[in-house]
Amino acid sequence: METTLGLEIIEVVEQAAIASARWMGKGEKDIADEVAVEAMRERMNKIHMRGKIVIGEGERDDAPMLYIGEEVGICTQPDADKVCTPDELMEIDIAVDPCEGTNLCAYGQPGAMAVLAISEKGGLFAAPDFYMRKLAAPPAAKGKVDINKTPAENLKILAECLERGVDELVVIVMKRERHNELIQEIRDAGARVRLISDGDVSAAISCGFEGTNVHALMGIGAAPEGVISAAAMRCLGGHFQGQLIYDPAVVKTGLIGESKEANLERLASMGITDPDKIYTAEELANGKNVLFAGCGITPGTLMNGVRFFNGGYRTQSLVISSQSKTARFVDTVHMSGNPKRVSLV
Repeated sequence: METTLGLEIIEVVEQAAIASARWMGKGEKDIADEVAVEAMRERMNKIHMRGKIVIGEGERDDAPMLYIGEEVGICTQPDADKVCTPDELMEIDIAVDPCEGTNLCAYGQPGAMAVLAISEKGGLFAAPDFYMRKLAAPPAAKGKVDINKTPAENLKILAECLERGVDELVVIVMKRERHNELIQEIRDAGARVRLISDGDVSAAISCGFEGTNVHALMGIGAAPEGVISAAAMRCLGGHFQGQLIYDPAVVKTGLIGESKEANLERLASMGITDPDKIYTAEELANGKNVLFAGCGITPGTLMNGVRFFNGGYRTQSLVISSQSKTARFVDTVHMSGNPKRVSLV
């Protein structure tokens, strides 16, 4: 899969990031997302692949592009067998978030990215548009921390795994009312808290790399983004657990769905018989081969944002593969027209 798609998947997230970055700081989050969707879809449909969107721009709304179930790629066309190889005709599932952190982009804040995850058909959990309780931690703590333990217990285990004091740990939590108690528990345990307004995919993945000064992600965020995070952490060998939240009273900001009972019925209709199940990264991204790609829109912990100069722009991307067991940071200068200079700053 990695060999078949190669560089083109990087270009998919690059084009989405570039399109969205043109709206950075303009306060128009919907437009920043819309142009990213258009750019991502356009580039996907130029690739010799047979893809299906399993996590996209809307499970129940009428999203016009990159909607759940949409087929993308040249090899989805009726005469695909005439132009595509057997490998290219292999069905793949794709989870996308063309502008992960729309508010971050709209207000020029750090951490917005264009991201996607790919696996063979059935290799990515088709998460409903619910919330998800999440725990991400470095590879050294994989299988040792547990989402059912208290924050204090997990921080003690994490400190032991990383051979450092609890007071040296940094935990990222989304700044939400539902997390007030969690934040206090982390602080009472002695660790430090970094609050973010949006963009917990970047936060989760940062746990997988040493040197980011991010040691854990805790709290509740969107479930679809949890699957994308899990795909990246599966490739990195990091720890990720997620549990669907179906009770609107827990998240306090509202859920799509009228009530807890209606949400439970919806999960059952999707074949989810154990609504309280705790999923590992390997269950959320269970394909034989899993690929994650992301490109910075605004500067973040992992990647710089898109930088424009007279005659082009520069992007930084990250591609993580379970197949080749690599994490590639790709720095690209895009030249447009006849540039008078090609800037590296």
